[in-house]
Amino acid sequence: MSMCFAQQMVREQYVNTTQDSSVPAPVPDSIYKIGIYGWRKRCLYLFVLLLIIILTVNFALTIWILRVMWFNTEGMGHLKVTSDGVRLEDGESEFLFPLYAQEIHSREDSSLLVNSSENVTLNARNENNDVTGSLSVGPDVAQGNAQNFVISSNTKTLFSADDKEVVVGTDKLRVTGLEGALFEHSVETPLLKAEPFKDLRLESPTRSLSMDAPKGVFVKALAGNIEAASNMDFLLHSSEGLVILDAETVRLPNLPLGQGGVSGNAQGLYEVCVCPSGKLFLSKAGVTSTCSESQEC
Repeated sequence: MSMCFAQQMVREQYVNTTQDSSVPAPVPDSIYKIGIYGWRKRCLYLFVLLLIIILTVNFALTIWILRVMWFNTEGMGHLKVTSDGVRLEDGESEFLFPLYAQEIHSREDSSLLVNSSENVTLNARNENNDVTGSLSVGPDVAQGNAQNFVISSNTKTLFSADDKEVVVGTDKLRVTGLEGALFEHSVETPLLKAEPFKDLRLESPTRSLSMDAPKGVFVKALAGNIEAASNMDFLLHSSEGLVILDAETVRLPNLPLGQGGVSGNAQGLYEVCVCPSGKLFLSKAGVTSTCSESQEC
């Protein structure tokens, strides 16, 4: 009780002394204000305004892109995302960068069109990402690079090519060019036949023409003539057999006439003689052969 009374007396004495004193209370040298004022405040408001404008423009551009690209819950415009993949219902699709896909096919009622202003290139890669096959279609040339090139119809191979051989698997190979077919090396085929009502012509303008077969060469014309012309020698050779000219009439119009033979042959009959060198000539016919009496050999 005495302590509380003492504190009260001290407080009253301090108040009375302060009120009676004529000395003014001290004023602090500086005043600290809390907050952002002046140019910092204006810059902050300007930054907030600029941020709001950027957010508004971005939001408007996003809405515009969504409207232009036709984004929806199923995909983007005509491009539908299904369980089987991505499907383009209608229109055209343009790819500015490489396209990686396992399968590309068109609808059942339309064709698949791949168009480019420069060229179209299709590449196939292995597990090491090395190009094993390539097909490039350009404005001037179409080029393909692969170890094997195969064209098939269902299960039948129509054409195949590799670094060793080229195989044509069709029943008939038709060459429709005006100049025919040009072969720089040998050709192996079981049958060579012309189209109906057209001639078959085998020609070598600057070199020799040779036809070889292990069992024989058969030349037949059903409705025309067989003509063989050569600037030098025309050889018919059979290693183990005969050379047969089977025709109703065989003509050798330019054979030379030998000096021997029977004089005074009124019937004008001649026999064909063969020299040991293989040369043919005519000799006037007699009762026996007169070939040995000729000097054409």
